[in-house]
Amino acid sequence: MSNKDTKKRFHPQQDAGFTLIEMLVVILMIGILAAIAAPSWLAFVNRQQVNKASDAVLAALQEAQSEAKNTKLSYSVSFQKNSANQDISVAIYSPNAYPTNAVPPRSLPWKLLGKDVGANSNQLLLGANLNSTNIVNTTSSVSYPASSPLATSASPPPSTITFDSTGALATSTSPSAPNFGTPVSPSTDPPGLKIVVAVPSSANSTSASSVKRCVIVKTLLGSILTAKDNQCS
Repeated sequence: MSNKDTKKRFHPQQDAGFTLIEMLVVILMIGILAAIAAPSWLAFVNRQQVNKASDAVLAALQEAQSEAKNTKLSYSVSFQKNSANQDISVAIYSPNAYPTNAVPPRSLPWKLLGKDVGANSNQLLLGANLNSTNIVNTTSSVSYPASSPLATSASPPPSTITFDSTGALATSTSPSAPNFGTPVSPSTDPPGLKIVVAVPSSANSTSASSVKRCVIVKTLLGSILTAKDNQCS
């Protein structure tokens, strides 16, 4: 057997390779698969981000409620969205630390919402149905402030929930007893005090998409529950 025959027998694919057309077909297929998978992957990432942020909202409310019980002092949780960098921040504090009852928002211990669990809050919207501490607005609907009102305000921002020394909703910080809002048909239950985080709409970055998560304080005793999507409107 000649050397040439031996080479063909033991190395039959030595000169094999991909043609330009084959490479283009593979690249095209990869592009098609990526185009199909990208929206699903983006939706998954958005859900993960909004879940983390919602968990951080729940943890903040539970921490304030626990601190109120442990210290026998009222404790508040305030939320704001910075109009400059779009970060959502949370502050947990006792109003008793401000003897004049005028809580300067800029002096509150703000920290990024969900930073410790990897949430990128600047990619989300912050909403609430409150117009003052523990008071639901007249329409009971959730609004998404595009900017923070803290620059000139000398009182807690509207997105504030306060617990008294027993862990129940405080009444002394409000003009009247806590207001849980007007039931929205077909529900017969008041909506409760809602803090909402939402994925922005692809059509309008200042409007919420259908992907929402919320934490709701439902009773005078400070019962807290979570909900999602259309339950957070």
